[in-house]
Order: sequence, then C-alpha cells, then structure tokens
Amino acid sequence: MPYLHRTPGPQAHAIPRDARATHSSGRSFEQLRQECLQEGTLFEDADFPASNASLFYSERPQVPFVWKRPGEIVKNPEFILGGATRTDICQGELGDCWLLAAIASLTLNQKALARVIPQDQSFGPDYAGIFHFQFWQHSEWLDVVIDDRLPTFRDRLVFLHSADHNEFWSALLEKAYAKLNGSYEALKGGSAIEAMEDFTGGVAETFLTREAPENFYEILDKALKRGSLLGCSIDTRSAAESEARTPFGLIKGHAYTVTGIDQVKFRGQEVQLIRVRNPWGQVEWNGSWSDSSPEWRSVGPAEQKRLCHTALDDGEFWMAFRDFKAHFDRVEICNLTPDALEEDALHKWEVTVHQGSWVRGSTAGGCRNFLDTFWTNPQIKLSLTETDEGQKECTFLVALMQKDRRKLKRFGADVLTIGYAIYQCPDKDEHLDRDFFRYHASQAKSKMFINLREVSDRFKLPPGEYILIPSTFEPHQEADFCLRIFSEKKAVARDLDGNVDIDLPEPPKPTPAGQETEEERQFRALFERVAGEDMAVSAEELEYVLNAVLQKKKDIKFKKLSLISCKNIISLMDTSGNGKLEFGEFKVFWDKLKQWTNLFLRFDADKSGTMSSYELRVALKAAGFQLSSHLLQLIVLRYADEELQLDFDDFLNCLVRLENASRVFQALSTKNKEFIHLNINEFINLTMNI
Repeated sequence: MPYLHRTPGPQAHAIPRDARATHSSGRSFEQLRQECLQEGTLFEDADFPASNASLFYSERPQVPFVWKRPGEIVKNPEFILGGATRTDICQGELGDCWLLAAIASLTLNQKALARVIPQDQSFGPDYAGIFHFQFWQHSEWLDVVIDDRLPTFRDRLVFLHSADHNEFWSALLEKAYAKLNGSYEALKGGSAIEAMEDFTGGVAETFLTREAPENFYEILDKALKRGSLLGCSIDTRSAAESEARTPFGLIKGHAYTVTGIDQVKFRGQEVQLIRVRNPWGQVEWNGSWSDSSPEWRSVGPAEQKRLCHTALDDGEFWMAFRDFKAHFDRVEICNLTPDALEEDALHKWEVTVHQGSWVRGSTAGGCRNFLDTFWTNPQIKLSLTETDEGQKECTFLVALMQKDRRKLKRFGADVLTIGYAIYQCPDKDEHLDRDFFRYHASQAKSKMFINLREVSDRFKLPPGEYILIPSTFEPHQEADFCLRIFSEKKAVARDLDGNVDIDLPEPPKPTPAGQETEEERQFRALFERVAGEDMAVSAEELEYVLNAVLQKKKDIKFKKLSLISCKNIISLMDTSGNGKLEFGEFKVFWDKLKQWTNLFLRFDADKSGTMSSYELRVALKAAGFQLSSHLLQLIVLRYADEELQLDFDDFLNCLVRLENASRVFQALSTKNKEFIHLNINEFINLTMNI
C-alpha cells in the first residue's frame, strides 16, 4: 500500500502537555467515563473489542480464552498496590519480554511513570470499567483509552500480570500498548528501546559492550541517576539460540532491564556491581555476586540492605560489572533528553522533527548503492551555524524512525532496513540530482543500515550547510518515517522538496503568414487538410491526427490517446474560446508537442520507449515544473503503471494537466492576489483532482 507524504517539512518538537485523545468517538477519557457513570454502565471499547481479533491476526488461541474484568477475577481488585514497582511485572504467554523490560525500567523513574500511567483512575467510587494510558508516537503524545476486560484462562491472566493477583496496572498497560499496535500478537518480539521511547519521547543510543568506552561504568551510572531507561541483552547467532539458557543462568535473545549500579567493598577493594532484572520474574544469574553466592558473606547486613540484596528467586540479581561486560552483548539507553553522555552538565538540545514518506516510484530511492534512484529520496537541508562551547565543531544527533511497522504486521509488513547519509551542501538551494552523488562522498552517515524501528547516531561536523538523506537500504520499499534532529546549538533544518514556484513561460506567438519559412508553409498545408472547411481543429480531429502521427514513431510507446485527453489539450491552447484550435493555436501546440517528445526521448535513459517514474522528476523539471515530493508522489500513483513506467501518452497527459493548472493559477493570482492563499503546488493538487 502507498504511504503518502502527509505532513511534510520541519515541525516543532512536541512538548508533553495534554495528550491527544484517540478514541474513535472523538471523546476524551473523562467524557467517556462520565457518560458511563451517568448511565450506570461499564465501558466497552468498540475500537479494541474483547474478541480474537484483538488477540491474534495469524493464529487462534490454543486454549479458550475468556475476557473478564478484574472484579470478575478477584474480589477486591486494585489498580496499584504499594506503588508501581519492577516486581509487579511478570511475563505471561506472550513473547513480549522486551516490553516488560521497558516497563520495569519505567518504574524506576517516577516522573516518567506518572506520565504514562495517569493517576486519575482506580477501582474506587469513579470506577466505570474504563482506563487510559499515554504513549509517545512520532513526536506527539497520545491518550489511549481501553476497557478493563482482560484475556484469562481458568480465572488467571494469560499475559502480563503482577506477582500480587489483586493488582492490575501492568496488565492494563500491556492491553493499552497492544491496542496502540493493533493486537497482542503484534507485541511478539522486539527491542526494549522501542517501548522505552514510546514511554518517554526520548532518544535511544546503543552500546556494544565489547566496544564500549573506558568510562562505560560512569556512563551507565550517570544515565541511571538522571532517569534514563536502560535495557540489555545477549545476541543470538541463530533462531535455535533464542531463549537458550547459558551455564550461568542467563537467557540469550532475551530483554533484561538494568535497575541499579553501585560499588561495594570486598576484601579491601572497591568492586563495581550492576543490578539486572529478568522480566520473567525468575531464572537468574548464578555466577559471582548472584543472590546466594559466597561473595555476599563478606558484606555486612547494613551494606546488603543499602543494596537491596535478597536471596529471592524474583528475577533480579547483582553481578560484577566485569562479568556483565563479558556476558551481555549490548546495552540500550533511552535518554529522556539527548544529554551528552561524556559531559557532567545537563543541557537542553534544540530539536527539529520531519515527517516524511518513502513512496515507490517517486521517493523510495534506496541507499547510495543504487545511484540511479538514490537521489530521489527526501532531502533535508541542515544549517549548522553555532559551534559547541569552546569547540570548533557542532554536535548533533540524528534519529530516523520508520512508523507503524508493528501495527502493519498483520498486513505482512516487516521492519525495513533503514539508515541515512549526510553530504556537504553545494552552493544551490534545490533538490540535488544524480550527478552530485556520483562525484561527491558523504561527510557522515549512520553506522549501519539495519532493520530496527529507529537508527540513531551522534555526529560532530564543522559549521556549514549539509544535506541529510534518509532512506531504506533497498529501493522501491514504502514506509512513513519520522526524522528527529537534535543539536546542541541552534540549527535550521528544512525540506528541499517543499513547494517551489513554477516559472512557466508564455506560449510563443505564431509567425505571421507573410514571414513563414518553407517548413511553416508545409505545416499550414497540413493544418488545412486536418481542419476542414471551418479552418479549426476539433477534439475529434485532433484525436485522429495525433494518434496517426504517434503510431509512426518507433522509439516511443503509447496507448491510444483518448478524446478526453484531446479536449484537455484544446482547453490548454484555446485562447479564442471557441472550443477548437485555430491555426496559430495549433502551431503553438505542435511546437510544444515536439519539445515534449524530445524531452521524453531524452529522459528515456534505457531507450525502452517508456519513462521510469524516477526519471519523471528531472523530465518535469526540464519542462519547467519543480514539484513538491507530495505532488510528485500523487502524479506517480496516477500515471505510472505497476512496473513504475510511463508511456508517452501518460507523459503527455501529465504535462497538459500540469500546464493547464499552472496557467489558471497564474491568471488568478495576477487578478486576485489578495484572495489566493494557496501556493502553486497546492493549487495544482486541487485542480488536477488527483
């Protein structure tokens, strides 16, 4: 399915305030709750019904699940008992350990937790079977409303649950997140950092432990102290290794939460420790500093209490930091703000957000390996004007996120392999063409193209102007994306594919009869044969002559021009208003037809007789049309075939309609400047009715 560019260009970074209501009724959580209280009914969410469709999209439950409200499961349900803590999170029969790891990390930051789980709800006097949670999505906060019917089997929750069976906040949070992503099944498999970002609106950075900097312990310590969310995992080499247990009790391919970091005195030396939690609520590390290891005998009771050390099989354990680096492969940090990890002082970054799309045939150009189409990707101009304090370079972070891939799983969509490249901007202010990338190397780029929801990296470049190109690895792959640019100092970013005025010259006037060349006299004779007695060419006569002429051309492919197409041509060229083309008008059109034919042949790079939709951008530019990416996407959807090719008649129809719309706009804007509030691209979009 096509992903159309809906909100192009830079936008202000969303500051968490009131989240946008998302229920299909248009009513807020409080309005829906009051409505239920007044009617004496319990809320039932038609947007996410208690049915198999909300559970799975590719399978059926192996056992008969029964949807029940908490009051039907236990006598005295509680939303939160004794505060929301990491021990309230026990995994059920769903492979979403990554989500549980993120929730456990969220409970360590009370401010972030209160944002995700609003405090205005409980099973008390205002209970109406309705709850709500807030998530960050693509630079805005959403308020997700659910009813409290949960899937059970034999009166026990099937999925996420609390160790205390009377507590339901974690199960309801999982349901709201499942609704956000389309179903419970959509939550199978993922990275904890994905949910961490959705809980905070933060930005992620990933560290490979074997390549981590020397001050890695200090980096993690600082991240935890400032409220960042941290996850860790062990890589797998094959699917068979997924959830395989190591001899030390660790699970491969499993998402863990980092919940603490500290030091303890052991045999006269300071030992660095790190605390990790398994969201299963059991199965723990059994090496040095594990719950029952002999090392703890050398640590006094007061110190053990300070470190919250227990010998319970609750999934949480301490381990030596050196062992952590040896056994875990990667650590993901979700910074609530992208503060520089290597500096002590916290500071606010400037943030710009771009919403865009990769659309097959127009803006889905793939990576630099595919030179013929790479240049058609969206291009964002970034101006770095102020250096960091005491530095000669500008620090900025680029985070590229593909949107809604988890929600689209049910339609067969996978997470695409994405990345970006950054080029020095030449001294011109327009979309860069293929030749530029043929002869210029990138100044910076994402570490790799990878099939993750988001790719983010930190860069330092000298002040100047740069072009940032987000792309999929392979061309022709479609997705919407959200691009966030964080800079330490003020930076200006704008979309080079925005709206540009079209400079369309007036049609040339025909040569007076007495000054005609031999060629022009022959053309007049042709016109007289076509026009007949009234000396004017009708749409029917134009249809006949154009199809006869084009049929003789062996180097272009075309389908038969329709009568409607010929009426459009007459509408464009008819200055007298009689609905036909007189000699002068016919002559101007014939000259244009020759120009457009030459353009088509010029940009038919492979001499196939057809034009690629990617070649269309430069062909239209050569014809005088610099179109926005959004309008170009719509034109490709209308005129290109399934192979992304245009026959000549498609090309001709496109040019005629574009020029027609442009002339109408210019006429209106000249006469009614105070009434024209659209730019040229917006006007063409309306008048072409595409």
